[in-house]
Amino acid sequence: MKTEPRDERSRVEIAYDRLLTAIQEGELKPGTRIREVDLAEQFGISRTPIRDAILKLESEGLLIHEARKGAVIKSLSHREIIELYAMREVLEGTAARYAAQHASVAELDELHALNILMNECRDEPVRAVSLNRQFHNLLYNCANNRYLLGALRGLSNAMALLGKTTLADPARTAEAFEEHNRIVNAIIERDGDSAELAARVHIQKAKAQRLKLLRESV
Repeated sequence: MKTEPRDERSRVEIAYDRLLTAIQEGELKPGTRIREVDLAEQFGISRTPIRDAILKLESEGLLIHEARKGAVIKSLSHREIIELYAMREVLEGTAARYAAQHASVAELDELHALNILMNECRDEPVRAVSLNRQFHNLLYNCANNRYLLGALRGLSNAMALLGKTTLADPARTAEAFEEHNRIVNAIIERDGDSAELAARVHIQKAKAQRLKLLRESV
């Protein structure tokens, strides 16, 4: 009997991870209605953990309630996108600065390896996006600050609402590879100023590409 709560939390975590991944990968798009029964059938999970996962995503701002539709995946306005990138620039710049102080040699080797793999997969957007996400998550961990990490993870989840990846263009993936290299090289040199600047420029470039995609979709 004592193991049941732990088992239930595990099912909720599985449901949450699958829902978040479906949003991140564009399987569930902004504006899509979320129905417990459909997701339970799709994921092969009972409705109770699905319901709890939905509540968690609502608390994180990824889902909202609309009249006559119920829970839907939130769509970001143009202003919200600008604000999101502004905060990402500040937080990732800070993460890179802290990483220059705290990153281990092993972590730097892994950052370098992930970046190379991302570049090699520039013609495979889904794989490139996954490797890019791993690169940034590791960078956050290298900062060695739990509060910064929490803020960045929340921001990363919100990024899932942006829709089509900017890395769908192989040329952008190649540019991101070079931008990542500048971040990693500055961290290797333990140059916090340069690491922060390189990270901020990387996010500025990503924002420019995102706004270009938005203009082209109108």
